[in-house]
Amino acid sequence: MKSRIPKALHRIAGRDMLSWVQQAISETPVATTVSVVGPAFPADLAHSPNGMKRVVQAERLGTGHALLQTESVLVGCADHMLVLNADMPLISSETLGHMMDRHMDSESAMTLLTCDVEDPGQMGRVVRGEQGEIVGLVEWRDAGPAALASNEVCCGAYCFRTDWLWPALRDLQPAPSGEYYITALVDSASCDGVPVESVAPVDAFEAMGVNDRADLARVTAAAFENIRQRLMAKGVTLVDPISTFVDASVQVGMDTQLHPGVILQGKTSIGEGCEIGPNAVIRDSSIGNDCRIQGSVIEESSIADHVDVGPYCHLRPGACIAEGVHIGNYVEVKETVVGRDTKVGHFSYLGDSEIGAGVNIGAGTVTCNYDGSAKHRTVIQDGAFIGSGSMLVAPVKVGARAVTGAGSVVTNDLPEGALAFGVPAREKTRMEGC
Repeated sequence: MKSRIPKALHRIAGRDMLSWVQQAISETPVATTVSVVGPAFPADLAHSPNGMKRVVQAERLGTGHALLQTESVLVGCADHMLVLNADMPLISSETLGHMMDRHMDSESAMTLLTCDVEDPGQMGRVVRGEQGEIVGLVEWRDAGPAALASNEVCCGAYCFRTDWLWPALRDLQPAPSGEYYITALVDSASCDGVPVESVAPVDAFEAMGVNDRADLARVTAAAFENIRQRLMAKGVTLVDPISTFVDASVQVGMDTQLHPGVILQGKTSIGEGCEIGPNAVIRDSSIGNDCRIQGSVIEESSIADHVDVGPYCHLRPGACIAEGVHIGNYVEVKETVVGRDTKVGHFSYLGDSEIGAGVNIGAGTVTCNYDGSAKHRTVIQDGAFIGSGSMLVAPVKVGARAVTGAGSVVTNDLPEGALAFGVPAREKTRMEGC
């Protein structure tokens, strides 16, 4: 991969490869899970399942050597073992369950997941005998022309009978590269006269592995396409599917439309009947029902029902937008609650603020929340009218139904119903209804 990041932690559709594999395993009847990692692998990962054991392969001597490292924690735990490479993120629990069932029904010592692929690349090749039986596997780097001519590959998933596996692993001989390969266990089984079973994946794309950045791009494209198909099957409209990118963890409600250039990432949820995009980026945010989000960036924010945003807005972490709010073009919101039916039309910055219901924020309004050393809060109460170009110098409070004139610089609190204008703004009490 030519990367400082371990291969299994490269991300695909919002999740790293390891978590994709772990998700598939979690949906199968596996009792104990062990991960074998290199010494540079992070010691703790937030997505690692509780109770998952970890073994460090101090010397990188191949997959067979890696599997042998698990003997100390797994011997005596089970009569059968499921083994997966961590770089096959598209594997499904359905395929794993099918392989496990075949393995148990056949009572074989070893069962492989194999398939024919158009371009085997650097995947290990399956060698079959005259009767079609599996007699060997060869790694691509050690394969001769005859083996490389085959398009049947070992996908990187295996089932073993453990009473045969542990002695066979200890007896493995190194390949010309000096490494010990899991795939060499097929030769061991052939020499022992032990039959080897094979199973094909439910979908061919599950066999796609990752060895370099080009593989990563192909697998990512396949993962995104699978997500798109799932969304459309659930009643989501993708106007131009190929230009829409939705992470695996995202939820989108029925009758929502995703326009071209939409990117939905992380723990994002979109309600029903929304219209998103074109060119909207939403990350780790919740969007209610019947919302319209035009080309804007929304991060770690919460938006209630019947809200429209954009275009060209940026809702930064901590933005909380209540029902019926209108946020027009070129508005930035950060760590701010915006109350029901409030309107923020154009070219405004709202930071570290609490804005009530039914407030009008005029064009060019800025909450001046930073004094050079600390952030301060602005409070604008229900029904207030903030004139265009107003500067609200925090900490400051604008009372209910108060009005600031265009271009005002508000440095002091304004009581309910007050009118203030000027630089600095001077307060003039106004009669209700004037």
